[in-house]
Amino acid sequence: MITVSDVSLTFGTKPLFKEVSLKFNPGNCYGIIGANGAGKSTFLKILSGDIDFYSGEIAIPQGARLSVLKQDQYAYDEFTVMQTVIMGNPELYSIMTEREVLYAKSTMTEEEGMRVGELEGLFGEMGGYESESEAGILLAGLGLGGEHHETLMADLDGTLKVRVLLAQALFGNPDILLLDEPTNSLDLESINWLEEFLEKFENLVIVVSHDRHFLNQVCTHICDVDFGHIKMYVGNYDFWYFSSQLVAKQKRDEKRKAEDKAAELKEFIQRFSSNASKAKQATSRKKLLEKLDLSQMPSSSRRFPYVGFKPERECGKIVLDVRNLGYRFENETHFSSLNVTVNRGDKIAFVGPMNSAKTSFFEIISEEIPPQTGDIEWGVTITRSYFPKNNGRYFSSDDSITDWLRQFSPVTDEAYVRGFLGRMLFSGEDSLKPVNVLSGGEKVRCMLSKMMLSGANVIILDEPTNHLDLESITALNTGLIEFPEVVLFNSHDHQFIATIANRIIEFAPGGVIDRMMPFEEYLINPEVIGLRDKLWHGHQRAQI
Repeated sequence: MITVSDVSLTFGTKPLFKEVSLKFNPGNCYGIIGANGAGKSTFLKILSGDIDFYSGEIAIPQGARLSVLKQDQYAYDEFTVMQTVIMGNPELYSIMTEREVLYAKSTMTEEEGMRVGELEGLFGEMGGYESESEAGILLAGLGLGGEHHETLMADLDGTLKVRVLLAQALFGNPDILLLDEPTNSLDLESINWLEEFLEKFENLVIVVSHDRHFLNQVCTHICDVDFGHIKMYVGNYDFWYFSSQLVAKQKRDEKRKAEDKAAELKEFIQRFSSNASKAKQATSRKKLLEKLDLSQMPSSSRRFPYVGFKPERECGKIVLDVRNLGYRFENETHFSSLNVTVNRGDKIAFVGPMNSAKTSFFEIISEEIPPQTGDIEWGVTITRSYFPKNNGRYFSSDDSITDWLRQFSPVTDEAYVRGFLGRMLFSGEDSLKPVNVLSGGEKVRCMLSKMMLSGANVIILDEPTNHLDLESITALNTGLIEFPEVVLFNSHDHQFIATIANRIIEFAPGGVIDRMMPFEEYLINPEVIGLRDKLWHGHQRAQI
């Protein structure tokens, strides 16, 4: 159990949250949600002990082992993958290391021999003999086979390092598990594996995530960071959402009543302050108005951008023909002899772990790079807009956000552009920020703004939900559902795919699976499962 009593935290003059009192019980999984900057990760750091400049008290049972998903990808570069995972249990790793040092000696003193016997007992009690097997199971579930076990962390790419650090956090059955965005950099099958792992995990889990499907699958409670407080709800994300709508309506009603009361008091004061017979009542109402401080009414930190794509014209009969397309990069074949026909009304999700292949495909059809073999042909009625996975090249200047967006706008009037940015949560001084200092989420909102202004009838998006908070993901999700024309996209967000796509294309080493069906049906379709096994035969597991 973790008991949080009257915890408050202020950054500068801004209170992040105040007088938070919560209890987290073993056997439950608590999802921490809230807008970007609301304090989700900060609250997790308070629980883990990484932040101590707060008021109040955090009580964790003595002897409870707390495991945290580390964020520093370079902290373990000098260690192997297997060593890094087992470090998730520091006491066991310390015993293992001392034991190996003593066994490496050609001769031992009597004292060292006694110590070895003591270490063997501790090693067995802590499950040391099964530790490498357990670590291997965790790594396999997260997509790293035995060939990676003795690889140095320094030799892994960032995506694989994140998976190893997640395996480290899960290792050794910790009493308390704190996970900050554990689904980042995971493919859909790894996310499914993690969901199953956490559903069976019997101890306490507290997790920050923007993945709605993941939160629905694993959470027994939701902790909403908003209004300067943290409120706990029993149930998963969907239950929280419906409950929170009722709470939000109640708060809006309370604020409207307070505003109406203030307007009524002001009107009475103005009408009767000079009337001798009413002066006493006017003075009384003036004092009441002074006490009615509307600035103290809580305002939500949760803000939804407006995302709406409006095509200037409908797609014609021919949208896109891809014929015999081939592309290799650094001796790796991304695809060969690829044939795809995109039709009117298609909303195609490109799935599977071959992320580089999907990105190359999007870059080729967006004419960012040329195909090495084959042809692409767009219909004459088609205008397209592309959201690249790596958008850094768009934000190298020191232009303000307003000036940056103006170059993509058919209407260059500053008031129009700033009004548009306001709907994307860049209001006031925010719209004057230089684009080269924007956060990842701000860059995504800028790119979406650019795409909305294009009037395109084909939208191409390569992992657009990266860096977005739940509110922005929900807004984008809704915008793409409502978009009447063609969408081609790649995402690892289960709910995003399931609610948008009407067609699924999966790249595999042995070919392509292309089915006109919803994602949930695709996942369980026997024909698709059989074909996937065939196309992945001889390769690392078939992932989605």
